[in-house]
Amino acid sequence: MTPAPRRLRALTWRTVGRRLLLGAVCLAGACNSAIAGPVNHAPVSAGNSITITDDRRATVTLRAPARRIVSLLPSLTETVCALQACDRLVGVDRWSNWPASVQALPRLGGMDDVEVEAVVRLRPDVVLAATSTRAVARLEALGLTVVALEPRTPDDLRRSLDVVAALLGTPQAGAQAWQRIDAALQQAAARVPAAWRGRAAYVEVGSEPYAAGPGSFVGQMLARLGLGNVVPASMGAFPRLNPEFVVRAQPALVLAQTRAAAEMPQRPGWGAIAALRAGAVCAFEPARWDLLVRPGPRLGEGAMAVADCLAGLPAPAPGRPPG
Repeated sequence: MTPAPRRLRALTWRTVGRRLLLGAVCLAGACNSAIAGPVNHAPVSAGNSITITDDRRATVTLRAPARRIVSLLPSLTETVCALQACDRLVGVDRWSNWPASVQALPRLGGMDDVEVEAVVRLRPDVVLAATSTRAVARLEALGLTVVALEPRTPDDLRRSLDVVAALLGTPQAGAQAWQRIDAALQQAAARVPAAWRGRAAYVEVGSEPYAAGPGSFVGQMLARLGLGNVVPASMGAFPRLNPEFVVRAQPALVLAQTRAAAEMPQRPGWGAIAALRAGAVCAFEPARWDLLVRPGPRLGEGAMAVADCLAGLPAPAPGRPPG
């Protein structure tokens, strides 16, 4: 399996990004930097100016809709493009890879090593970044306007769409994009075979292993499809599991990257997992895997990818208790 650091750095959860540098993916326990209490993110327009509140509770005002945008997070890059404004992007982080057109843009580093001077040279109207991007304060000190958004849940995604749409000067586009995503989620849920509803899945996001719990972006998407999760919510969004936990949990379904799924049966004791023996596995190549683990506007596509996989699998054994 591709080592967890590179693939998971594209996720937005702060704790994940920090401990990946240490080689121990911090997918254990609840991720930090969650905002305490409700934040009013409703954009305000006055003339051509636009005022929004970002995920730091910072109030940001643009004198006019943003025409030159730097995005330092893949999910935010995708959000700009989902709002039909890819042509306004002038630079992106190293992990942004969709749509294909963004791969021709200048690469500006990652959450911990933003190439600040290169960003400044691009003269952006606004820089979109995660709240956990280290360079935010420095970029602002150099006179750049930074909007920090860090979607972790579908509700966060919906809010981010509204905020970015406002910055683009097309405030109605956010709600329209969310309607398309929500419709895709409903279509995907309707496609899930009845025999799979309520069955608990194991979603591996790192090989040690780390799993996506029910509170994660992935877990909430699976819930929309009517699936359960072998990881209890009390273990956090992305817990590191004892391999024996997975064997004892006996998931009805396994979701993972292709390479990880292929080597799972060789792990000590994992041959006893009935789902692996029965082929109840949804394995995804890295580009498709991004649909599941990246909290961005392709959420509906990710849900449909899972639903399509389930539609092609043999039905789980009748009478087997969910999870």
